[in-house]
Amino acid sequence: MARKTKIVATIGPSSSDAATLEAMFVAGVDVVRLNLSHGTVEEHLARLALVREVAAGIGRSIAVLADLPGPKVRAGRFPEGGVELVPGAIIRVVEGDQMSDAGHIRIAEPGLVAGLCSGDRVILGDGAISLTVESSTDGVVAARVDTGGRTQGAPGVHLSSERLHLTTPTAEDLVLASTMAAAGVEYLAVSFVRQAAELDAVRDVTADRALLIAKIETSAALADLEAIIESADAVMVARGDLGIDCPIEDVPHLQKMIIRECVERGVPVITATQMLESMVSAPSPTRAEVSDVANAVFDGTDALMLSGETAVGHDPVAVVSTMAAVAERAEREASYRAWADRLGRVQRSRWDSVSDRITAALGHAASQAARDVEASAILCCTRSGRTARAMARFRPEATLIGLSPDPQVVRAMSLSWGIDPITVDEYVSTDEMVWYAVETAVRSGRVAHGDTVLVLAGSPDRTVDTAADVLRIVRVG
Repeated sequence: MARKTKIVATIGPSSSDAATLEAMFVAGVDVVRLNLSHGTVEEHLARLALVREVAAGIGRSIAVLADLPGPKVRAGRFPEGGVELVPGAIIRVVEGDQMSDAGHIRIAEPGLVAGLCSGDRVILGDGAISLTVESSTDGVVAARVDTGGRTQGAPGVHLSSERLHLTTPTAEDLVLASTMAAAGVEYLAVSFVRQAAELDAVRDVTADRALLIAKIETSAALADLEAIIESADAVMVARGDLGIDCPIEDVPHLQKMIIRECVERGVPVITATQMLESMVSAPSPTRAEVSDVANAVFDGTDALMLSGETAVGHDPVAVVSTMAAVAERAEREASYRAWADRLGRVQRSRWDSVSDRITAALGHAASQAARDVEASAILCCTRSGRTARAMARFRPEATLIGLSPDPQVVRAMSLSWGIDPITVDEYVSTDEMVWYAVETAVRSGRVAHGDTVLVLAGSPDRTVDTAADVLRIVRVG
């Protein structure tokens, strides 16, 4: 596996048939995203089953990420054909469940309109239309159109997270989380996370059957970022809403900061939103989009995400191939060795448990040893995936192979940078585990006779949560 940065692709009407899915997997998809904001539960469960079937048919370990809708505020529906909002016009924003029109935007959420203050921004849809509140009197808000355009349907309404007093996760989120976790998805993405404690409510209904991804898309989340990263199993830099809630010029810098914090803690991080947006309809991306993808790779992201490009785009396979090519090219210029050197200096302050500190220390030692002996591969024997993720933080030049007896753990490792996951049998001793790990890597063609490899392992006892405490250097004979 030459490319190290993983690709997450959203599937939808353009990519829900077996032939397209298989071609996307061959082109480079590592994780499939189900956007639960659209479609029915039954449709998503059918797509999950199809992903499993297609992946098994080509021998790929593909993870599935179910993205929870989160609290959504929508305007009352506009008339058929939409209306044109003219820059400079004054629009009334009022509470109610009636239809919106050219002079009124109606929002049904109780108390939301009354909480708006002069100077607040109101964004419709994907951010193309923006208004600024001029005054608020007796529950009627007057807002000036800053950026106009045609709006139709029932567009989403985006307000500052300081004005939104909505519960995350919602009751609907919890029902969906329980259903999708029971169906066997590897990841659940929790939308509009503002503090670490909100992830606990999802864990209460999933019983750890799925790993949780915290979507960072509000300024409130940035205020509790360290705790959120510590609590989450993975993180998503959701740049769309983040760019609405924060000054847009801050987004590139926030992206770099969030990625750096995640990598230092061994938490996989996804960079998302509009990465190859023009390819929804165009055969090739813009130069700016290519630069955006490459810069996310330079930042150290574990994964890059495609949304509408593969869900409703005209050529999902071409989009995936393009992203894979750009990422692979960028990796040749990325300063991964500098990452490893820096992590060795800061890691001691990043791990709370003794078990995690042992695993982190062994990973650092393996990173250094792999360079010294010019190892071709690092084999991580892991029950939970933690050892492999801890090793991935160092962005090693050697091939990183994660081996686990748990098929769901194997699939989940597909999200983490550089990890090539393999399913192995259960073993009764560490010696046996190491020997069969090497044999499996050779048999699969990932390692050849004459190679030098490193093997990280711990106790095979499934009843205890032990650290990876064994590092062996093996000359494959």
